[in-house]
Amino acid sequence: MIELVRTNDIVLIGFLEGLLEQEGVPVLVADTHMSALEGSIGMFGRRLLVPSDWAPRARRLIAEAGLSAELRDA
Repeated sequence: MIELVRTNDIVLIGFLEGLLEQEGVPVLVADTHMSALEGSIGMFGRRLLVPSDWAPRARRLIAEAGLSAELRDA
């Protein structure tokens, strides 16, 4: 699995997850329950993960959505 995005913005994560799923890209959002454990202080970001063979397509879709600044380095 490759980490594409790490953020505390739950709206952004939800949008990206929906975008990728709509295009058939397998996606996993990791650390969704960390905010409950940390007391919702935003210390741990949620991570958007995709299988490595899907990463180029997922990166392209995110860039086409105008969110390339959110992508982590390859």
